[in-house]
Amino acid sequence: MLKIQEIRELIKLIDQSSINEFNYELEDAKITLKKGGGEQVVQQTVQPRVEQAAPAPQVQAQPSQPSESKQEANSGNSEPVKEMDETLHKIESPMVGTFYASPSPDEDVYVNTGDKVSNDSIVCIIEAMKLFNEIEAEVNGEIVEVLVENGQLVEYGQPLFLVKKQ
Repeated sequence: MLKIQEIRELIKLIDQSSINEFNYELEDAKITLKKGGGEQVVQQTVQPRVEQAAPAPQVQAQPSQPSESKQEANSGNSEPVKEMDETLHKIESPMVGTFYASPSPDEDVYVNTGDKVSNDSIVCIIEAMKLFNEIEAEVNGEIVEVLVENGQLVEYGQPLFLVKKQ
């Protein structure tokens, strides 16, 4: 099974290329990525022969102007972050889904502001289509800020945490 980081890299590569559809199958896992026409569908199936499609309304607006929306987000309220980009890393959502800060409602959150993380530390869960995906920090450092609320819907590429690299 591919890790979230590997899937994220595949999405970036396909988004930058002229490829419109990509299929990957290994044992009982299947991933299908499609783009074009203002629509991007990401499928991940754990059991064979089960088709799943991302909700179209949430995904359609995403890829139509990705560079403009990132520029608008950066130009508006994150000027101080631009100056510190060398030391701060944004942990971004690899998919559209619901953000959960803890493994279950009655357990403690994975990370708080000020916590130290390593590149393989789990920082949260994103639920997408009844699948719970553990998100890893990807860097060694300290959590500077949690940017989303527990239970909040998040978009693909939306920053979830700011981490001061070490």
